[in-house]
Amino acid sequence: MTAGIAPWLDATIAVLLLVGAGFTLVGSLGLFRLSDFYQRLHGPSKATTLGVGCVLIASGLWFMARGQWFWHELLITLFLFLTAPVSAHLLVKAAMKLDPKSKPLPPASPPGTGV
Repeated sequence: MTAGIAPWLDATIAVLLLVGAGFTLVGSLGLFRLSDFYQRLHGPSKATTLGVGCVLIASGLWFMARGQWFWHELLITLFLFLTAPVSAHLLVKAAMKLDPKSKPLPPASPPGTGV
């Protein structure tokens, strides 16, 4: 436990850090394991954005508990949440313009459904 921070806030920060690390790990594994460009784009643009967002919120809570300004974390979070979807959209548009025949694959049906 960190000196001067309430135990419930310390636990909240720890949970946010673990959830953020988990999302970042899942996003990185998605980038590594998925098969084509369009599927691989979901890893960094979705899960990793949530992971970094959780880590930044935890950092902001820690600075707030110490009575310091946490504007850096708020600005980074805002910038990340605004730019990640836009950059992913532009990457897909560029990929489709480079190869007009390439289209995102339809989602696979779950096993055992027979669809």
